[in-house]
Amino acid sequence: MKSIGEGTATVIVEEREKNGRYADMADLVRRTGLTAVQLEALATAGAFDGFGLSRRQALWDAGRAAEERPGHLSGVSSAGPPPTLPGMSEMETTMADLWATGISPDDHPIRHVRAALDTRGILRADQLSTAPDGTRVLVGGVVTHRQRPATASGVTFLNLEDETGMINIICSGGVWNRYRRIARESSALIIRGRLERSQGVTNLVADKLERLPLAARTTSRDFR
Repeated sequence: MKSIGEGTATVIVEEREKNGRYADMADLVRRTGLTAVQLEALATAGAFDGFGLSRRQALWDAGRAAEERPGHLSGVSSAGPPPTLPGMSEMETTMADLWATGISPDDHPIRHVRAALDTRGILRADQLSTAPDGTRVLVGGVVTHRQRPATASGVTFLNLEDETGMINIICSGGVWNRYRRIARESSALIIRGRLERSQGVTNLVADKLERLPLAARTTSRDFR
């Protein structure tokens, strides 16, 4: 999780196991010494839902709770009472999950643009298995991997993910060079190509790439 390393996560878990559940956000700070930045990361990820706090409310409360330090008296804070804040929309919640943890367990960013993709005839991952071999189709999704093995003779392999599954993409050296900037910098792509099915595996041999704008920023694992 963003700003929360393995060591900090271990401290939080071990303190809870040793001395019982945390009463609230301030109690968490007094017992673990978390910073405001770390509290905000946890709040963004929805970690304080169990305290009856929405993500927005938890983010607002993080600064005040961070003033509580180990060894200090509880409730010593200069901040006034928190305002009543609206909850996050579905898209905002998805964006918050992706920012804080890199994943969204309850949603997918492509779902929020699916209506527009359907209008263009862009297929979902779960539709590719029934599309005829050799068909030229459009697909769209979040880029999860970019790989170029040394033995691949300049071919780059991409993996796209939509709300229904994964899509394997094969980019020749020529296609990659033609769309290099879009291919390297876009977190989500629309790709046109020809379906190629072999031994039960479906790949898309790309011939055109375009950027797919998303409100939620995602990250990929590249060239490993």
